[in-house]
Amino acid sequence: MLYQELQPVDAYTLKQSASFSEYDRQLLSLFYQPLTGPEPISLFLTLWADAETNIPRTFNHYHLMNHLSMSLPAVFQARISLEAIGLLRSYMRMEGDSRTFVYELLPPLDADQFFHDPLLATFLFSKIGETSYRELRARFAVDKLDMTKYKEVSRNFLDVYTPVNGNAHELLNDQPLRQKTGSEGVPFDDSFFDFSLMMSGLSEQMVPRSAVAGIPQQLIAKLAFLYSLSPLDMQKVIMMALDDKLEVPEDRLRRAATDFYKMNISNTAPKLNRSYIPEDAPEPAGSQPPMSKQQELLAYFKRVSPRELLYDLIGSEPFSVDVKLAERLMNVHKLPFEVVNVLLHYIVLNNDGKITSGFAERIASHWAVKKVDSAEKAMELSRKGLDESEQRKKEGSQTSVRSRKPAREEQVPDWFRKKDATPEPVKTEPAEDDEEIENKRKALMARLESMRNEVN
Repeated sequence: MLYQELQPVDAYTLKQSASFSEYDRQLLSLFYQPLTGPEPISLFLTLWADAETNIPRTFNHYHLMNHLSMSLPAVFQARISLEAIGLLRSYMRMEGDSRTFVYELLPPLDADQFFHDPLLATFLFSKIGETSYRELRARFAVDKLDMTKYKEVSRNFLDVYTPVNGNAHELLNDQPLRQKTGSEGVPFDDSFFDFSLMMSGLSEQMVPRSAVAGIPQQLIAKLAFLYSLSPLDMQKVIMMALDDKLEVPEDRLRRAATDFYKMNISNTAPKLNRSYIPEDAPEPAGSQPPMSKQQELLAYFKRVSPRELLYDLIGSEPFSVDVKLAERLMNVHKLPFEVVNVLLHYIVLNNDGKITSGFAERIASHWAVKKVDSAEKAMELSRKGLDESEQRKKEGSQTSVRSRKPAREEQVPDWFRKKDATPEPVKTEPAEDDEEIENKRKALMARLESMRNEVN
């Protein structure tokens, strides 16, 4: 896991072999940034600025996370990209549970060295295309002057200066001084290539051993790696590069490897793919089932810095006192940043949005004793504490109800108690028979008919 490689509280100091120049900045922006992307170059420029202070300082990686607005995994990925491209060396020392790094900044290759490195040149070509590649190469090209018609007239040191006797005090001492060192280029392990197999197939009569011995082994291994050439393929490449003097110049070897690749493998330029994938890196989309809400929250805690979490919770730039509290939880209590994220999230959601240092310190001390070192453990412990708190509240409420004296029962009328009972049917007089009603009706009609006749 990432926390085994790097944590925000890990300290680091900077070592700079030489002062960098404006020329170096151009090389970083135009040559290296297309290869690595912007984040590694931003990290390098930040380390460069911090290294130029006259007073040596010790930083922690939370400093980089804040200044670059990057999560810890992003800082780590940027660091190893600088290491792989030859701009940074990292050294680590363990003292108990604390870990300290030394980061040595290395100057970039100059334009001539860069374009003569087959890996870097081909990698840049595949990134920016042929047109931009040629324009960039022409930008750093130097016009060659015909010096055969010129005679040097420069004076040497003795022509200008004469020694003067004087008192010399401590002309020499043992204090080391800063030296300008050149870049060694891309760190490359050539142990994968079988040089003995390649040499066994080369005839001494056709290819003298002295011609092959003059070729740097790392150049052969880089070409084999870049163009996916086997030791038998490299035998053919060396035969193609052999000149009339039975020598193998480096330029001819690079050109022969390119021609062999185009004729036998592909017409398109080779590309370099990133093969290092950390254990906690997300898988490509579609290769894993959708995450649950809890898994998404866990991944969020492992990705963002405490400052970013506070910004997301509050909705604005967090107060400096809250940011300093997060730094104290990591530096003093030695809690990983993902654990601090869970702690801050728990406090904001369960303390009415207020972040109180006393409450946070008590929780941090408890978690430090429990050796909580991951977001999973922190979430489980906070969930357990919340459940116990709810249970205590519930038990306290029930105890309060049982201890309360029963109230005097009021006397209520019977009708109140029987409000839900079925009402008794109302007693009515029995209805008359239908036959009797019909007889009365007929008598009434006969009477009306008689009254009508009397009128007539």
